[in-house]
Amino acid sequence: MRHTISITALGFALVCGSAFAADPVKPAAAAPAAAAPTPAASAPAAEKTAQQSKMATCNKEAEGKKGDERKAFMKDCLSASKQEKQQNKMKTCNADAAGKKGDERKAFMSECLKK
Repeated sequence: MRHTISITALGFALVCGSAFAADPVKPAAAAPAAAAPTPAASAPAAEKTAQQSKMATCNKEAEGKKGDERKAFMKDCLSASKQEKQQNKMKTCNADAAGKKGDERKAFMSECLKK
């Protein structure tokens, strides 16, 4: 029992210590040349993986949703491919737009596809 508590406390101390070590300390008077990052240094940080891009897009689309509604939306958004979702949306909107023509159909389809 004592070993479990000791190991847990040690693990917690290591995790907390590494979290503080990850935050770089900025000097008060940095030289202007040193403050500007080099293009080579900022390039890897700027590239996002496909999952990160997908997460950002889904997050934007989920604005205004909360709780279980947001959770369900994010799950659906992150699991389905964008093209599948768009194709399904087009099928649904086309079926709903039956009987509409011209500008009325165009306006309806625009609104329907934004949802």
